[in-house]
Amino acid sequence: MTYSYDTRIAGAEVFLHDSGLSKVDVLVHEGKVAAIVAPDDPAEAGETLDASGCWVLPGAIDPHVHLGKDIRVPRDPDDAERETASAAVGGVTTMLVYLMSAEPYGEVFPAAREVMAANSHCDVGFHFVLGTPEHLTEFPSYISDFGVSSFKFFMNFRQDEGAYLGMPGNDDAFMYDILGLSADHDAMINPHPENIELVWRLRDQPRDESRGPLWAWHLSRPEYVEAEAQQRVAYLASVTGASVYAVHTSSRAALDAALRQRENYPNIFVETCAHYLTLSTESDEVGTYGKVNPPLRPLENPEALWHALAEGEIDCVGSDHNARHRSKKETDIWSASAGFPGVGTLFPLTLSEGLARGLDVAILVDVTSTRAARLFGLYPRKGTIAVGSDADMVVIRRGTQTTLTAEAQHSAAAYTPWEGRTVDLAVEHTLVRGRFSLRDGQLTDDLMGAYVERPHSGASALRAAAHTSEEVAS
Repeated sequence: MTYSYDTRIAGAEVFLHDSGLSKVDVLVHEGKVAAIVAPDDPAEAGETLDASGCWVLPGAIDPHVHLGKDIRVPRDPDDAERETASAAVGGVTTMLVYLMSAEPYGEVFPAAREVMAANSHCDVGFHFVLGTPEHLTEFPSYISDFGVSSFKFFMNFRQDEGAYLGMPGNDDAFMYDILGLSADHDAMINPHPENIELVWRLRDQPRDESRGPLWAWHLSRPEYVEAEAQQRVAYLASVTGASVYAVHTSSRAALDAALRQRENYPNIFVETCAHYLTLSTESDEVGTYGKVNPPLRPLENPEALWHALAEGEIDCVGSDHNARHRSKKETDIWSASAGFPGVGTLFPLTLSEGLARGLDVAILVDVTSTRAARLFGLYPRKGTIAVGSDADMVVIRRGTQTTLTAEAQHSAAAYTPWEGRTVDLAVEHTLVRGRFSLRDGQLTDDLMGAYVERPHSGASALRAAAHTSEEVAS
């Protein structure tokens, strides 16, 4: 028998952008949302998934991921498979991965794209890290030939600071040129904001570990180091007309710096990360596993970030996922590597904690999915459950506690700083273009991930998304 639809998701409350959580069924065909119908609609599908008692939300989008054993470029099948498996169990259906190389990206991109497309449980796009004059010469081709329209710049890579990652030193003039290019080509710059000269000065001060290693690391790179750099790049964005995406905002000071600039220039967008919302310098049990740049901050900073998120001042929540093995962390705070895995915990932590704080589900869907889709040129293909969109969905059951463990995360890092923490929900199913990457809480063998091209990001992408929404409405 031939059916008009492949899958029917029935019995759940489905998040729809025009009406919120709604008692409807979703019909999927050939990887797309083909229809949204009343529960008593007679439409038949080849398979019906009973999701009674669950919520169906747009698949999460993680806009901030680092892959590869050196966190620069995914090269091996397990670089892709293990970390996208972690994404799938956490409800992430698309991740945007930073490629970092001093070589021209024409020499790096094809192999990275191939390894991801052949070994991924979710869809994948790329950002490129810019650091050389050759990168700027090739900039237009990165958009036209590779579909990459968002680019990172490390403001702290002065002198030989980036040598450990193979990147040369740069300066503000180089950053100014990057911002101008992005404005000319409908792209967006994602700067790592850090005044490294201040960090160099502070490292000569006596080390204060009286309140634990995470406090000491915070003091070595305090809030103003981040905030000063954020204000500087945001102002230069206004001078050049660029779109800037403030990655991994960790502190009230850095957030305030971005928002002050945004009062006069709208194209400043803000990302925070799940760890800055749910961990702090007071998270003593985390130890050196919690070393990250920017550092975890004192408790008033997570509280300020949650308030900003509730007020709509933060655009996206990412993971800043880093899959270096736990052996790189099991030393003192000064020798441990920075960063930790988080793609698999991003969505459960943000959603569970946000709901517990009384945030509306619409806000949480926006910061974990829809806003990233709009900002990075993926909307309406991604980030919404609507007819014609990719059938990227996560089915969650509330009221069921899930304990976060490294084993359940699948990451090659083999640890999580949230080990033993519980969230008040369970991710039961994750669908990527209508196919199950996670089913009944179990990872499937279906490596269906595909590369997604993005012709524009930032303000240009928002305009295109708004135009599409107007067309649909009319």
